[in-house]
Amino acid sequence: MKNRKSLSVVMIAKNEAHLLDECLQSVAWADEIVLLDSGSNDATQEIAKRYGAKVFSNLNWQGFGKQRQLAQSYASCDYVLMIDADERVTPALRHSIEQVLDNADDNVVYSLSRSNLFLGRFMRHSGWYPDRVNRLYCSRLYAYNDNLVHESLNIGKARIMRLDGDLLHLTCRDFFDFQRKQLGYARDWATQRHQQGKRCSFFSILSHTLTAFLKTWLLRAGFLDGKQGLLLAVVNAQYTFNKYAGLWALGRQSEKGESL
Repeated sequence: MKNRKSLSVVMIAKNEAHLLDECLQSVAWADEIVLLDSGSNDATQEIAKRYGAKVFSNLNWQGFGKQRQLAQSYASCDYVLMIDADERVTPALRHSIEQVLDNADDNVVYSLSRSNLFLGRFMRHSGWYPDRVNRLYCSRLYAYNDNLVHESLNIGKARIMRLDGDLLHLTCRDFFDFQRKQLGYARDWATQRHQQGKRCSFFSILSHTLTAFLKTWLLRAGFLDGKQGLLLAVVNAQYTFNKYAGLWALGRQSEKGESL
């Protein structure tokens, strides 16, 4: 179509060769693929180049938010679809995105529904579906915030429109690898909050941990996801415990004048 907007698929990655092929196959129809690598020592860059991606490298890691900002700066198209190597665009979602590009409104940010895999099951409850994420947007108007972890798109006063079709997210394929990532996210979260002057009490650790379990298991109907739902409620509680215990520990170190 004459007025169709062009699309850059933008990714950040490190050592994602085992996941990248299927991801890139699902977005090979885009006008451009941009991948910003942060120091892979596997075939990540080679695989991306095989799909015609523009590959860049940045070893000065300053957190997920700033890395996504830099990755987006290399995009040359009208719109950006920000995805990760462990995500796949379904045919239904592709159809929705292409309809947007044919009739795009730059003042709208488009929300995608993620379907998250946990220990062999795509969850339908537990707060993991529909896991709405703002990922399709005008590259001139919107960008990610500076958060070290749990970064999000700064949308200002933009309207949000929900798209049909799922973005498949292979969240937890290997339990121990998932736990390592969760611990890293908790560390980054606690570090950022500590640097912002945030503190928490010992009681807050316990209350937030219990609340996380109850929210996942009861309020978000995790019990309907069977065994995986119960395990996810425990994992979410554990992650919350690590975040707040880490923040509490950093505060204690700071009070005692210990090096952080």
